[in-house]
Amino acid sequence: MAALIFDFNGTLSDDEGIQCAIFRELFADQRRPLSEQEYFDGLAGRSDPEIVERWLGTGHPATADVLERRVRLFRERAGDGSTVPPHVREAVLRASGRSRLAVVSGAARSEIDMVLRAAGLDVFEVIVSAEDVTRGKPDPEGYLLALLRLRLQVTDAVAIEDSPPGIEAAKAAGLRCVAVLGTAPRERLGQADEIVPRLDAGLVDRLLAR
Repeated sequence: MAALIFDFNGTLSDDEGIQCAIFRELFADQRRPLSEQEYFDGLAGRSDPEIVERWLGTGHPATADVLERRVRLFRERAGDGSTVPPHVREAVLRASGRSRLAVVSGAARSEIDMVLRAAGLDVFEVIVSAEDVTRGKPDPEGYLLALLRLRLQVTDAVAIEDSPPGIEAAKAAGLRCVAVLGTAPRERLGQADEIVPRLDAGLVDRLLAR
């Protein structure tokens, strides 16, 4: 396999709980309370701008401020790289040098860079973040852009995701997609080609052997 394309939040960075807590705080400040179930059932896996738009409404006057505060809070709480589990770090380093690596995420580029650098994973050739696309997941734009930057065909890469919107985006781009458990229950990940317990070195070895 020529390339592995990873989602960030919930896949490389085990941070959906942090994300949920931050959005709940920010939306409570806007008097639009959000429950954990509402976040994980309807918002997890979508881009940050889309989450804010879906919850506060299109064109809400606080949108820019909420997004700016969200990035700042995330960097304070996860910027030290501690949200990247050891088995994920091992998996990425195992793939580095054997395959081209990319990230496709609805998160801000600054926080992706900070977390990956702090975790010792500054090994990705291509990173597509929220700033690079006009439509976030489940739209395939991010994955199609990553393939374009990698100069690869869809048959040359595998996407690794953790949420229904991410899986939908990868499949809409024509990619094979492996889903890791953790963010969503197995029954919501059925669109993926394969569902695995976690992202680890064994998975990477198996994917790169194909």
